[in-house]
Amino acid sequence: MLENLWIIPAFPLLGVVLNAFLGYRLGRRFVNIVGPGVVGLSFVAALIAFWQLAGLPADERVINVTLFTWIPVGDFQVNAALLLDPLSAVMILVVTGVGFLIHVYSVGYMADDESYARYFTYLNLFTFSMLTLVLANNFLQLYVGWELVGLCSYLLIGFWFTRKSASDAGKKAFIVNRVGDFGFALGVMLIFVVFGTLDYKQVFEQAGQILSGARMDLGFGLVIGMATMITFLLFVGATGKSAQIPLYVWLPDAMEGPTPVSALIHAATMVTAGVYMVARSHVLFELAPGTMLLVATIGALTAIFAASMGLVQHDIKRVLAYSTISQLGFMFLAVGVGAFAAGIFHLMTHAFFKALLFLGAGSVMHALGGQTDMRKMGGLQYRLPITYWTFVIGALAISGVPGFSGFFSKDEILLNAFVKEPILWLIAFVTAGMTVLYIWRVVFLTFHGESRLDHHTEQHAHESPPVMHWPLIILAALAIVGGYVGLPTILGGSNRFEHFLSPVFGETALHVDASTEWTAMILAIAMTVVALVVAYYAYILRPELPGRVAKAFGSFYTLVYNKYYVDELYVAVIVEPLKKLANWLAWVLDVRVIDGAVNGLASVVAWCGRQLRTVQSGFVRGYALSILGGAVILLVYILLR
Repeated sequence: MLENLWIIPAFPLLGVVLNAFLGYRLGRRFVNIVGPGVVGLSFVAALIAFWQLAGLPADERVINVTLFTWIPVGDFQVNAALLLDPLSAVMILVVTGVGFLIHVYSVGYMADDESYARYFTYLNLFTFSMLTLVLANNFLQLYVGWELVGLCSYLLIGFWFTRKSASDAGKKAFIVNRVGDFGFALGVMLIFVVFGTLDYKQVFEQAGQILSGARMDLGFGLVIGMATMITFLLFVGATGKSAQIPLYVWLPDAMEGPTPVSALIHAATMVTAGVYMVARSHVLFELAPGTMLLVATIGALTAIFAASMGLVQHDIKRVLAYSTISQLGFMFLAVGVGAFAAGIFHLMTHAFFKALLFLGAGSVMHALGGQTDMRKMGGLQYRLPITYWTFVIGALAISGVPGFSGFFSKDEILLNAFVKEPILWLIAFVTAGMTVLYIWRVVFLTFHGESRLDHHTEQHAHESPPVMHWPLIILAALAIVGGYVGLPTILGGSNRFEHFLSPVFGETALHVDASTEWTAMILAIAMTVVALVVAYYAYILRPELPGRVAKAFGSFYTLVYNKYYVDELYVAVIVEPLKKLANWLAWVLDVRVIDGAVNGLASVVAWCGRQLRTVQSGFVRGYALSILGGAVILLVYILLR
């Protein structure tokens, strides 16, 4: 399997072709088999490749498979090649494993949609694109996958394009990501200018020699100065793809797409591409400590900023969207302080519990006829028991309750921040408490208390079919046990996940005394417990309390509820001025200058034609007079000469 890595992305690509050309002809049963089936086969292939890689000695866990020479132009040589190492092995398992469960869930969720085959075509295309991204062995191929997942995001967010809100959300995601991708493209170009290659191995070897001090000659001395610019441009791309300040605004609107799309693209895989890219390029980022600090700072600020908005939203999917932005902030905080393995660890556990939460929200919507307003829910725990208990497990995991996956990954991030950047740790620590508040607000408002459903909806509320609730059960199990692969030494483990990734990142384990580690862990647990008690008191014991708090804070609550008016600010400061500039250029430059020049030239030719037409009268006497006149002119010229 290690020599045939191409099989892993080939299966979803086959699904794209079959669903696109045969799906509508052969019907839903064919799509039901092909759509999830090809991703399931890809997961099996990824699992085999993972075990084969894990069986190799640590220093041999890097497999490069060249498919063909892609671009041989002078010094610019790029191969289409695949890279399997511990980092990409983890990513392909997450993409295909979680992706397969979401594909299966979609069979039930999208059963009544008339564009069924188109939906699975897009979903298979996304899986292929994401696998292309994480298996790339050079920056150009990474960029191709990067752009392909952006395209798929646009197609899936705007899947119900007849709804204006969905088509607008798709366009917004596409345009905002283009801003980030422009910076990313410049970063890739600058890498080639500085290093003379885009191949990961060659770039990282040269950067590693600089980092170790082995190469400090004049040519390479310039690289250290360029590293900050390269990594900054790459991070600009990451802020777009992974929805960080200031390019996060597209992700909440992306909830206009089908809920399984939110689970796959905007929780488990695509939005983590920026985190993966920073981790993959860690050698370059380590050359630029300024950029590393920027990454960590943006991550921490995004985490608390998004969490504050999640506290006051009423749409269940929007709360989860802001939660995703916040959790991505935790991942960037991790990679920004140099805890690359911890960031990837949280990426993996987040894929489990956030996909679970989104699919749970989809199950609620399925039961309530598409309702997403939590103010119109309540009392669903007995009507939707499987959805309820699996959702609670997801909430426990994201809250960081000990024993659940989120506890282990988030605790490792907080410990690294506690030791390396105490101020950023404090921001993340407060955010962890806010996370507990907003997620249990969702649980209590949706499933507990008195029912606020209308009579018709309440009569028809029902649990999801097995094809939808079995993925919930499997993800709930992963949300419980998924963190134990990174069990820290202080709790009797050996952090096997970090050791597995050590061939990529090196040994990055913190060497701190046990008292420091216990202090950080106990503080995190205490914050979780306090926040959980506050949420229970506010939404179960005193349900009128949140309304009073909202009135007490007045204008500040309104500010947060309206998302700090950032969208309105962008429209006023960026969008409208650009539209006015475009309109001015269209009228002045396009209409008056360009069109004026073309139309003016045409007018001159027409005028000349009209003047010449007068001599073409068709009368013989006129032509004879013209000949006589010409002869007289010639005679006068000859005589004068």
